[in-house]
Amino acid sequence: QVQLVESGGGLVQPGGSLRLTCTASGSTFTTNVMGWYRQAPGKERELLARISNSGSTMYDDSVKGRFTISRDSAKNTVFLQMNSLKPEDTAVYYCNAGVARQGLNWRAPLVLNYWGQGTLVTVSS
Repeated sequence: QVQLVESGGGLVQPGGSLRLTCTASGSTFTTNVMGWYRQAPGKERELLARISNSGSTMYDDSVKGRFTISRDSAKNTVFLQMNSLKPEDTAVYYCNAGVARQGLNWRAPLVLNYWGQGTLVTVSS
């Protein structure tokens, strides 16, 4: 099993920045990709970004150029640097980890998908 814990959410003004952190523990060797989702009230959960164990990154168009996913493999930690934040970025952000099936679109569901508890990001004046 893999346990994920997110931190770094909070209140930020439009145009501001925030960095989220996700720390994984347990059987992390069973996973090969980690990523970030978000979900706003009344909306479906959105896949924002993923990073593979090799360091390859993928982004949804809604955050490309503003958000950056990175990792510290030695500490089993993944980050999401969020810049130029907009009110529509307000949501609960979730870290996830699992196994990506080779040859499929990067958005495809993961095998053995694990989730963190979520951290709330509010972008408001």
